[in-house]
Amino acid sequence: MAGKNLRLGIGALGISATVLVSIALHEGYRDKAYKDAVGVPTVGYGETAGVRIGDRTTPERALVQLLKSTEKHADAIRQCIHVPLYQHEFDAYVSLAYNIGAGNFCRSTLVKKLNAKDYAGACQEIKRWGRAGGKVLPGLVKRREAEYRMCTGETT
Repeated sequence: MAGKNLRLGIGALGISATVLVSIALHEGYRDKAYKDAVGVPTVGYGETAGVRIGDRTTPERALVQLLKSTEKHADAIRQCIHVPLYQHEFDAYVSLAYNIGAGNFCRSTLVKKLNAKDYAGACQEIKRWGRAGGKVLPGLVKRREAEYRMCTGETT
C-alpha cells in the first residue's frame, strides 16, 4: 500500500480498509430499502444499483456489496485519472465517486485540476459537492470535509 511519501500510478492503487470503513460510516447501514435525500431507493451501505423499495439485505450481504460497488467505482475513476496519487488521495476520490457516481466524478472540474497536477486544487474541489437535489445537506457537507481531510493527508 502506498505511503504518504510516494505517489503511485493509478493502476497500482487498490481499495483500502480506510476507504471501506469511511464509506460505511458515512453511508450508514439500513437493512430495508428507503428513499435517500433525493428520492433514490437505497439499501445496505448506500447501494442504489437495481434497488427497489421493499428490498432487504443483511449486514454480511451489504458488506460484500459495498466492496463490489467500491471496486466498480475505483475501476471507473482509474479510467479518467491520469496522474499518480497517494493512497489517501485515491481513497478520498473513491469515496466521493461512490457517493456522486463515477460519471459525475470523471466529468468534474476536480478531475481536470487533478490531471493538470493541481493536487491541492483537486482536493479543494471535493468541498463543492455538498448539495443533493439542489440543496445543501449538512451530512454531505460533513462528509465532504472528511473526504477533503483524507485527500490532503490530514486524516487517513
